[in-house]
Amino acid sequence: MVVGTGLIGTSIALAMRERGAEVLLTDRDAAALRLAVELGAGDALPGGALSDGVHAEPADLAVLAVPPAAVAVTLLDAQKRGLATAYTDVASVKALPLQQAADLGCDLTAFVAGHPLAGSERSGPSAARADLFLGRPWALCATPDAAPETVAAVRGLARACGAMPVEVDAAEHDRAVALVSHAPHVVSAAVAARLTGADDVALGLSGQGVRDVTRIAASDPRLWIGILSANSAPVAEVLEAVATDLAVAASLLRDGSDDAAQHVADLLLRGNAGRSRIPGKHGGDQPAYATVQVVIPDRPGELAMIFQAAGIAGVNIEDVTIEHSPGRPLGVLELAVVPEAAERLAAELRARGWSVPG
Repeated sequence: MVVGTGLIGTSIALAMRERGAEVLLTDRDAAALRLAVELGAGDALPGGALSDGVHAEPADLAVLAVPPAAVAVTLLDAQKRGLATAYTDVASVKALPLQQAADLGCDLTAFVAGHPLAGSERSGPSAARADLFLGRPWALCATPDAAPETVAAVRGLARACGAMPVEVDAAEHDRAVALVSHAPHVVSAAVAARLTGADDVALGLSGQGVRDVTRIAASDPRLWIGILSANSAPVAEVLEAVATDLAVAASLLRDGSDDAAQHVADLLLRGNAGRSRIPGKHGGDQPAYATVQVVIPDRPGELAMIFQAAGIAGVNIEDVTIEHSPGRPLGVLELAVVPEAAERLAAELRARGWSVPG
């Protein structure tokens, strides 16, 4: 059973349906519930909303796909009504909802707090995908009270969705996501907010860099207010450290001296070092890829033909980005490949008529 048919809840439902599971859905938003059902994510709980739905027998597992502030009360209501034998949630904050659940008297033997670290700047069931969690970490924050069978059920859910279960303490989880998710979102929003007063010249000169930095700023502010409020102290610590770095950099840049520039360079170098520590797509160290650039016309089927050419050349594309040319019907496609395959791919693409610089 999935309570809440937003992006994450519907994606979990779609993933489980692909594996043949029976999934019941419920949501206070009737339109979201209807769309999730139409997308094939499951069947609506008879009666519709959680508060009045009826059920013949408890589900094996109920996923509470609700905001952090609603986890505890939703868990209490679901347990009172016997909706499932085991429960988990997907909120991106763990310590506060767990404390609230304990204060309300929820049965924590049947609950394991969870957080799949996957998502999108888009929201709602229309953005859901069955493959959203493939290869992604899924944090499990079980309390000492959690029954082994409950932990096993939630771990099994994560694996069935293609994710990698990671068992972690709730407080440690919240500090970690403050650093790698919550604070970066605020920083992205702060950069994007500068664009509200930008003139047409500045906006016309915007390129992939500003798009990369501000992509997540397009997320639903209402959702993020709930997340940030529930994890306020750890997020504030990270933002204060970032603000200090930025304030020092601004002061040094105003100084304008060569010595000041060297201090700013130190921040940039630390940025390089930090970026390199982000694990690669297969885990472990971030590998060094070569980039093959291709000038690509903006017309249907072009990307598919380029990927087909890479397959014929026996080259795996590790990552891809597109730099669009404003006002022109073309762009530059950047294909990340292992260094030894770069020239082979470039030669194949040139042979098929694409312009490959270099």
